[in-house]
Amino acid sequence: MSAAGPEAPDAAEADEGWRRLDGRAPLVAGAVMTSVAAGVCPPVALLLLDTRWVGGPATTLALLLTGAVLLILGGAAAEALRLRRTRYRAGPGVVELHSGILLVNRRSLARERIRTVDLSAHPLLRLLGLVKVRIGTGERAGSGTPTLELNPVSRAEGERLRRELLGRGGAAVPGADHEGPLAALDPRWIRYAPLSFVAPTLGFAAAGAVMQVSDWFGQQGEVIERVGDLFRGTSVLTMVLVLLLAALLAGVVGSLGLWVEMWWHHRLEREPGGTLRVRRGLFTTRSISLEENRLRGVELVEPLGVRLAGAARVDAVAVGVGGGSDDETADLHVLLPAAPRAVAEAVAARVLREPAAPTALPLTAHPRAARDRRLRWALSAVLVPLAALAALGLWLTPVLLWTAGALALVALPLAVLLALDAYRSLGHGADGAFLLVRSGTFRRSTVVLRRDGVIGWVIRQSVFQRRAGVLTLTATTAAGAGGYAVRDADAGEGLAFAADAVPGLLAPFLEPPPRPAPRA
Repeated sequence: MSAAGPEAPDAAEADEGWRRLDGRAPLVAGAVMTSVAAGVCPPVALLLLDTRWVGGPATTLALLLTGAVLLILGGAAAEALRLRRTRYRAGPGVVELHSGILLVNRRSLARERIRTVDLSAHPLLRLLGLVKVRIGTGERAGSGTPTLELNPVSRAEGERLRRELLGRGGAAVPGADHEGPLAALDPRWIRYAPLSFVAPTLGFAAAGAVMQVSDWFGQQGEVIERVGDLFRGTSVLTMVLVLLLAALLAGVVGSLGLWVEMWWHHRLEREPGGTLRVRRGLFTTRSISLEENRLRGVELVEPLGVRLAGAARVDAVAVGVGGGSDDETADLHVLLPAAPRAVAEAVAARVLREPAAPTALPLTAHPRAARDRRLRWALSAVLVPLAALAALGLWLTPVLLWTAGALALVALPLAVLLALDAYRSLGHGADGAFLLVRSGTFRRSTVVLRRDGVIGWVIRQSVFQRRAGVLTLTATTAAGAGGYAVRDADAGEGLAFAADAVPGLLAPFLEPPPRPAPRA
């Protein structure tokens, strides 16, 4: 490494445009291994002392320190070797990355196919002024298309790569007056964090983690015994309710912390040349870029709790974004966290370069047959298990009969309310250059899709739908989830909607109207 700095390539490589990763990569690896050792050593020490596998505390301490030093030095040495064997360059037509310790892995991406250059940095990288760069084509996860990852480079180098690889020669973009900030975080939006399904999920995950860790150390029985001692003299119902409330409270605290970590300093802006950029994160910062020429629409997402609070989230419907389950790319489509619905609609309008959000327009309601179908589904989902529970009560004990009756008093009205809400959420329509599709109750989704982004229609009609005179239309697209369904629409009106939405696409498959008989 030359004296010009950690990013400076060797003289022979500089002639060919090759660059190396930042020279402080071994320092980062050593620090990471130090944190791992700090987290692993205490429980291992307790385990060794408890099982008496080794001598006294002095021997245990010496073994742990030796293992920690070897772990730290080994991690730093491996990273130094990786650093020495890794180089990259962004040529005029292709971006190349050569890496590997035992086997050299040569990967490349054609520059015209590059659609994403995302930057991220955990606290240690931020402290050193470094970032991790992910360069991809924007295609779906698992498509076989490689993603180049440069970890780490300096922040200045990451920004240079982002500007250079996403630049398209200064092509004119309509609506240049819309450039600049589109949205910024309001800390008051944190009130919506506990209203999603993340809170109960985190709460029960925390309870499961406590039981799992206690089982590892052979203390699960003692934990259960102590919980029983705390609730000695109380009823089982009271104990269950208190434990559920405790888990829910832990989930609420966890959801608040997760929201702060993910969305603090959130900012959505449009850069010159037609690129949407999202920057966010408290400890681990992320910078996500999305080219507008890949944008096919937006989606307003309203989980049930968030919707009852009058809020919504804004997602991008874009080519190659939002269809994968990879943890690294799963949330790249989120443009705005849960915010008041008026704010979400205003942001959606700015993203689409429209004066007003199409999501506010009235939609075509679906026939009563769609409502009846949802009522039947909801009642069946409740009555079938209740009938099984009642049958067990007749066979085993009347207690189960009373339990089934109590559950029926609560579950049946709730099922009816949810079914009616699911029916009211159904709707579709068209406005100018956009199609609108809405459905869902636990997660209501309103999709605004550009007409020119629809590449086909899938029409499904089951035997029961045929008898009810409804069908399901799915607008297929190369963006987002790959298809957005108009569920249980009136058969005639739905086909007419699909034919008018994208003229000529469905016409060859529709029966022409009968011609009038010629006059004598």
